[in-house]
Amino acid sequence: MDYTKKIEELKIKKNAVIMVHNYQQGEVQEIADFLGDSLDLSRKATGTDADIIIFCGVRFMAETAKILSPEKKVLMPREEAGCPMANMVTPEDILTMRKKYPNAKVVSYVNTNADVKAVTDVCCTSANAVEVVKNIDADEIIFVPDRNLGSYVKRFTDKKLILWDGFCYVHDRIASEEVLSSKKKYPEALLLVHPECRPEVIDIADEVLSTSGMINFAKKSSAQSFLIGTEEGIIYRLKKENPEKEFYNIEKPRICYDMKLTRLKDVYLALKEEKNETILPEEIINSSRKALEEMLKYV
Repeated sequence: MDYTKKIEELKIKKNAVIMVHNYQQGEVQEIADFLGDSLDLSRKATGTDADIIIFCGVRFMAETAKILSPEKKVLMPREEAGCPMANMVTPEDILTMRKKYPNAKVVSYVNTNADVKAVTDVCCTSANAVEVVKNIDADEIIFVPDRNLGSYVKRFTDKKLILWDGFCYVHDRIASEEVLSSKKKYPEALLLVHPECRPEVIDIADEVLSTSGMINFAKKSSAQSFLIGTEEGIIYRLKKENPEKEFYNIEKPRICYDMKLTRLKDVYLALKEEKNETILPEEIINSSRKALEEMLKYV
């Protein structure tokens, strides 16, 4: 079956739009109406006039789209695609931290579940975390769940950041020894790493960027080769948009297995059957929307 053709037909019939994260399989990236990182896609979710959003990513992303566009039907091609880091913090954890640090505001990475966003003051993405923390009206910040992103933000502020001990298993496994080995192998390549990487990796990077930041930087840079310190799915897009340039993983490719679950057939079935709908309680939608809308001011 030609799934691409069937998906295009169903999109028109059902007034649907397909949002795809940069880490998805190449075949899924090819059918995207909107391709980007979590901040890009969050913004697009608020502006589309589609009746149905097919979200090719992981659960917290589909939840974010639903929170920002509650009147739309948001479908996930693979319902089980989650984010291990998002599951490392709960609403109860946040409430306990608030009692321990009563003067602190809570900044939650957008890579959190909806019930955590509901007890958060403002969300952030890897692209705007520094600006959010700098501008929030508090000297103490409870930052969840990514300790590495929080450590990166600390470099740019004198505020007290209380870091939750969560991490992204994809980025946290990138070791500085591997980075140095790759730099010896490709001495002309610029090293671009994600701020979810460990501090010792960030220390030796040429640029620290979100995935969309990497896309934009590679396009504008006069450099011809790049070492990419993030999930390997982004290299498909980088090579497609910059065919004259070279892009290399650091040692072996780093894979987010949840991101890689989605296939064209899954997108087709989700759209055809309108299954795996993201449904959230109204109180969660209302409570978490404020934190997300605050986030969208810092773009």
